[in-house]
Amino acid sequence: MPGMNYRVPTVLTAEELMDKAFHRASKISKTGSDALDTRKKTTLAKITAAGDIVETTLVTYIQRFPRMEKQDDFFPQLVNLVIGIDRYKKALGAVNWAAGRTELLKNGALREVRRTKDPHIIESIRSGFYGRLGSYINQIKDDLLFLQGARDKLRLLPAIDPQVPTVVIAGFPNVGKSSLVTYISTAAPEIAPYPFTTKGITIGHIEDDWRKYQIVDTPGLLDRTFEERNDIEKQAVLALRYLSDIMVFILDPTETCGYTLEKQEELLHSIQKGFEGIPIIVVESKADLLKRDNDTLHISAVTGEGMPQLKDDIIQRLRVIFRARAEKAAEAERLAHEAERAEAARNAADDGSEE
Repeated sequence: MPGMNYRVPTVLTAEELMDKAFHRASKISKTGSDALDTRKKTTLAKITAAGDIVETTLVTYIQRFPRMEKQDDFFPQLVNLVIGIDRYKKALGAVNWAAGRTELLKNGALREVRRTKDPHIIESIRSGFYGRLGSYINQIKDDLLFLQGARDKLRLLPAIDPQVPTVVIAGFPNVGKSSLVTYISTAAPEIAPYPFTTKGITIGHIEDDWRKYQIVDTPGLLDRTFEERNDIEKQAVLALRYLSDIMVFILDPTETCGYTLEKQEELLHSIQKGFEGIPIIVVESKADLLKRDNDTLHISAVTGEGMPQLKDDIIQRLRVIFRARAEKAAEAERLAHEAERAEAARNAADDGSEE
């Protein structure tokens, strides 16, 4: 399964970027009305070409790399774990600085060339431009290398859409999580790489008329108590909080999963503390082998018992979440339109008062 759908281009090293710019400029020659005019036009074209290549390349990086606007979202949290969000922002800031300096340098050099009539000064301006341009790019060489690595890591992140209502499955291995994801998904679930687990996460999709939801199992993250995880895994679990709208926790009362019921309930309590405020549906699996006398929903992947009820419960809850998000988005759009109309009215009033 492909990673996050960001079309980030390959990031050139500082040397590769300058080689590209100078190589393109070296091929340019212009014809003028005389020797001075020819030199001037050729130099103007060389400076323009080299400057434009560098500036355009850097601006493309800034535009194509994803923005990290809200730290309290799943994707920024994930990026922070894999890449380091402060270093990421610093690198993009440095690239933005170099793009701005390049434009100023290019425009200044072009003005100087146009003003002079001395061929030696023209050559000196071109040479000085190349030198300072190379100096700017050399100053961000580490940032370009960092972004090169960041691009490769971003491409490996799982293709999860944080905007889509999401169910996260939890419980110890072998309790029936995979069977549940497969049953509920409208197509075969896919395995995506995940930076903190050896198995990768399972991502399924639920289609509900024209609506679509996600169902996610994260082996290696939600099958141990919080205290048993290392620091990176703990942060990854916290990141999952921003993705989870509903959680389904599966208990195996038969204990054929290899874990005692006491141990499983200990994990449940750990997750309830870690995911406070997120609705957790607790179900008991393997009802074909053992069904305890309690109010918990019992399911079986073998006979299908309880599966339709669980799926219906999940979909009903997700519909409520979907509607709430749609209403919130519509309200935000309405307020934005009102603000635009108010601004337009103020501008019109200001224009009228000036007249």
